[in-house]
Amino acid sequence: MISFVGAGPGAPDLLTLRGRDRLAAADVVVWASSLVPEAVLSHARTDAVVHDSAAMTLEDVLAVYDRHRDGRIVRLHSGDPSVYGAIQEQIDWCVERGRDFEIVPGVSSLAAAAAAVGRELTIPGAAQSVVLTRLAGRTAASMPARESVAAFAASGATLAVFLSAARPRELAAELLAAGSAYDADTPAAIVVRASWPDQQVVRTTVGRLATDLEATGARTTVLVLVGDALDTPPQRSHLYSPSFAHKFRRRSRAGSTAGRPA
Repeated sequence: MISFVGAGPGAPDLLTLRGRDRLAAADVVVWASSLVPEAVLSHARTDAVVHDSAAMTLEDVLAVYDRHRDGRIVRLHSGDPSVYGAIQEQIDWCVERGRDFEIVPGVSSLAAAAAAVGRELTIPGAAQSVVLTRLAGRTAASMPARESVAAFAASGATLAVFLSAARPRELAAELLAAGSAYDADTPAAIVVRASWPDQQVVRTTVGRLATDLEATGARTTVLVLVGDALDTPPQRSHLYSPSFAHKFRRRSRAGSTAGRPA
């Protein structure tokens, strides 16, 4: 069995219980030292065979899978493997060869970044959508033209920009391109190495984003959040309002449900 395990954003205790259990049982572990802290390997057996994929190609990784056909293999991917995890080509390889595999979800760096900033990303009246995206960069061929940062900026949704810290000026320009719903005063946040011991959080604006991003000196393991949800006083949520009824609760005429049976 090959288990593609989301290693979480960094902190070893943000690995899921299932992910921890798969690591504890693994005969072989493939992980990327450039993206996953070594502390996460504390959950693995001391006699497990460990491969660092930081300098490996896809073919190198697949060769490990081929050599251990009967072993329990864990492939650790940072955050959640469904987001920029490059797992589909590995899944296709497993399907073509009849290899058993599973995907173990992980805590996304988006969730860790939002927690570090201390904000909900879907504030009523400010934003009810979150878009995960990145600049095109060296892998521009992978990016559909309709999915540019500038295109998403026109929506005004909360934007979570991955893999783009190395080009702060380009990112700021895309966020303020013609038709953007953002302006120079739109709130933004830079989260470097979310949940790692050396985590950095910089609250800023779109207008100051490039300068503040450059000042961190970080080029990898950075998530940029953009949008009014980061700083807008929230409206009252309907979900817990006494005037809002749903399947599990009646509307309260007195304006309070206190003392009523659940």
